[in-house]
Amino acid sequence: MTPSPQGRRAVVIEDHDDIRNLLAQTIGMRGFAVTTAATGREGLEAVRRNGADLITLDLNLPDLDGMEVCRRVREFSDAYLLMVTARPGEIDRLEGLEIGADDYISKPFSPRELQARIEAMFRRPRARAEQADAEELRRAAEVQRSLLPSAAPVVAGYDVAGACRPSRSVGGDFFDWYATEGGLQVSLADAMGKGMGAALIAATVRAVLRSAAGQPDMERAFRDTCRHLENDLDHSGSFVTLFHARLDTARGVVDYVDAGHGLGLHVHADGVARLRPGGPPVGAVPGTSWTPGRFALAPGDALVVVSDGLLDAYEDVDEAVHAVAEATSRGADARAVCAAVLDLARGAAPAADGPGDDVTAVVLRRLPEPRAGA
Repeated sequence: MTPSPQGRRAVVIEDHDDIRNLLAQTIGMRGFAVTTAATGREGLEAVRRNGADLITLDLNLPDLDGMEVCRRVREFSDAYLLMVTARPGEIDRLEGLEIGADDYISKPFSPRELQARIEAMFRRPRARAEQADAEELRRAAEVQRSLLPSAAPVVAGYDVAGACRPSRSVGGDFFDWYATEGGLQVSLADAMGKGMGAALIAATVRAVLRSAAGQPDMERAFRDTCRHLENDLDHSGSFVTLFHARLDTARGVVDYVDAGHGLGLHVHADGVARLRPGGPPVGAVPGTSWTPGRFALAPGDALVVVSDGLLDAYEDVDEAVHAVAEATSRGADARAVCAAVLDLARGAAPAADGPGDDVTAVVLRRLPEPRAGA
């Protein structure tokens, strides 16, 4: 016998009083906290309200068909599910329908047989849980991809590109850009966490940033954006590192705010300057105000912003910064620089606690002035 599953919860859905009591008593003897229900609707409500590690479900209920209850349960619960039927011949048919039950037992049954079935189920790997995790990651990846621009903007005198290589676990990296009157806005953000939660936070950040695009004062627009985000981030217990910049294309001036990101780089003819952060990540310290920065892109200069996933490949930040600067100086165009930066991260060792982080890069390069007589 396996150890009693102390702390586990079971829901027994059975309309026959004697069988319901037998199921509850037998399962309770194995250490489960048992809730009973005489109808399908009561059973669904019990699973939603209390949660469940195990569900026994009668096939023939007075209100809902047992197969329908099973399908509805699988919309929100991954509990082990034992289908109970009064007709032994139905089991083969039920197994072929693949309705989501883990096992089947026919009436009448002995307490020993019931316990054996339950113990056998709990010894099995939870393939369904793994499939559900994989499905969540797939959907999170779709959300993450939907946040990325489909094409680089055409900006006279400038070359713009961005790229994101998600980790296997899918995080909250995204970049965005959009034209404004007289310029271009560029953002790169990383929402804390993995999977669907991080992807949804990233989607919210992107939407709020875009809603403030018409505000002429970048510092005020950023402050308003962060104020709108703080409540959502506080409720989710999350935060976001964010680099947001506005380019005045005529003057080559870049105004920016760095909220805990720290990997915005000005690559120029004399080397590379790491742009000064203006405060902590958004959501980390409620009520924060961020200090904006400004610099000028001379012809041939580039703004390169990368996510911290790149740091996994280097011993320290300075080493990573200089590697990015070298890749930028060698790149024929912004797109080639992005590809080279993502390649730099391929040497990262796998994280001890799972897959590494996403790696994202945005490059904004001011084109060199044409040579005289060219």
